[in-house]
Amino acid sequence: MALKAVFFDVGETLVDEERYWREVAAEAGVAAHVVLAALGVTIALGEEHSELWRHLGLSRPTAPVWVPYEDQDLYPDALPCLRTLGEKGYTVGVAGNQDATLDAWLREARLPIDVAGSSGSWGVRKPSPAFFERMTAEAGCDPEELAYVGDRVDNDVLPALAAGIVAVHLRRGPWGRLQATPAGVLTIDSLGELPDALASLA
Repeated sequence: MALKAVFFDVGETLVDEERYWREVAAEAGVAAHVVLAALGVTIALGEEHSELWRHLGLSRPTAPVWVPYEDQDLYPDALPCLRTLGEKGYTVGVAGNQDATLDAWLREARLPIDVAGSSGSWGVRKPSPAFFERMTAEAGCDPEELAYVGDRVDNDVLPALAAGIVAVHLRRGPWGRLQATPAGVLTIDSLGELPDALASLA
């Protein structure tokens, strides 16, 4: 069955989160490389990234550490890829594990997408099957007609596969580089490769 829709994760897929982690480290009063090292530990252990504070022996910052994304945080290949897929006739969406601030930013940034959703607005988080069911409903197609592009094997690739969705593993960012791609999963190193990679599935 032909693909009709392509949805994207946000962090380290469309957005470079380096600035975000620098902001978090500053809020916690530690150097950025310390937080990033602890983040690597959580990835290696298969934990949620919030566990990094336990590894550092620190309390999670109580002040808000959600820094709304800015246009310059987008990876250079993000907008061209979104535009190309839209021109090819795909329904293009963004769905990630962020609070409802994401939805507001996506509207303000005027990304060339048809659907925007977050765990905050949907009331369910990845890797819950309900998140992927909601995404499929928002896409308006059957699971096998939808592709989901993400950097995380645990939160993006495996649950998408379990839902019958075509999973695409983007190997960038800490999770994308440290988590091994399951056999047989479509793998790309940049979003510039995605349109041709999806065409190869036809």
